[in-house]
Amino acid sequence: MMLLLAPGIRYFPEHFGPAEQAALVEDIRAVVTKAPLYVPAMPKTGKEMSVRMTNCGVLGWVTDKEGGYRYQAVHPVTRRPWPSIPQRLLELWQEVGDFPLLPEACLVNFYSDTAKMGLHQDRDEQNLNAPVVSVSLGDACLFRSGGTNRNDKTQSIRLSSGDVIVLGGEGRMAFHGVDRIYPGTSTLLKSTGRINLTLRRVTAS
Repeated sequence: MMLLLAPGIRYFPEHFGPAEQAALVEDIRAVVTKAPLYVPAMPKTGKEMSVRMTNCGVLGWVTDKEGGYRYQAVHPVTRRPWPSIPQRLLELWQEVGDFPLLPEACLVNFYSDTAKMGLHQDRDEQNLNAPVVSVSLGDACLFRSGGTNRNDKTQSIRLSSGDVIVLGGEGRMAFHGVDRIYPGTSTLLKSTGRINLTLRRVTAS
């Protein structure tokens, strides 16, 4: 089932069932073994973000005080190439992405009980025609999305484990964020928290 939250913002509730969610968590554990979670920092100020993150794919999104927001081919701490995107996620992209080129990056964000993500646009990619495909695993969260201007009216929806959101077309540059986590709403992970996976095409070709 697919619901249209706003032009270009598609919502697939319970897209992944319990067994598929568990398999995805194992895929991500394998990624984290090769590319450990680390704490990213804001450009200029160096303020640490409340999420821990890593990546998989030929490119990974990173941020720090010195270099700012960018994509690069190696982990900023280990300096090793990112591991490959799991096949299950590539299949998801082909199923819901409606885009001919495969994703090059998959951000892995881990939200603790108190973590959040302010309203932002995903705009560091060369290819803004490709969608952003987002997967929720673990505890539920309050997801907020708006328009292409920061002051546009927003709407909120509770995302549960297994849900998928696609930002594409008119919704590709929509501001969006996570206002809160609902601890203990899922037993998928060994402890409380939420994993968010976002698939992105970075280059134009």
